[in-house]
Amino acid sequence: MRKDPLPAFCFHVIMTIPGLENPMVSFFKSVGGIKLETEVVDYRAGGVNGSTYKLVGATKWPNLVLKRGYTGDPVMLAWRATWLSNRALPKIRCITTISQLNTQMIPVPGAQWIFMDCWPCKWEISEFDASKNEVSIETLELAHHGILYG
Repeated sequence: MRKDPLPAFCFHVIMTIPGLENPMVSFFKSVGGIKLETEVVDYRAGGVNGSTYKLVGATKWPNLVLKRGYTGDPVMLAWRATWLSNRALPKIRCITTISQLNTQMIPVPGAQWIFMDCWPCKWEISEFDASKNEVSIETLELAHHGILYG
């Protein structure tokens, strides 16, 4: 059976936020930070001076960076604002699922990444510039505690 590479432009993002009845399904312009890295720790054993052993260190995950055209919808900025307030508002974390789609816009089995305990660590809107003819881009950066594969 032939397996063709999947197009990078076919994906969607589902954010499941506790307290909301339905998950938010969003289409973003781009998603970055889908990677993990385990540190390599060089260890020099006593008496072995000519080389080092490579030991497994801590695994780290970069922040997930979501970008889309800004529509004026305040949901993401409001979610970020709850994390900035000193009041006793609940600091809600979500599960974010990114699914690779095929050219018929159907999720591909095994091409799903689930990010655990996401919280909005950064929100940004693109620079306003009257000399350009571009769409405003909203960027949401999510810190998380790891990736599961589905």
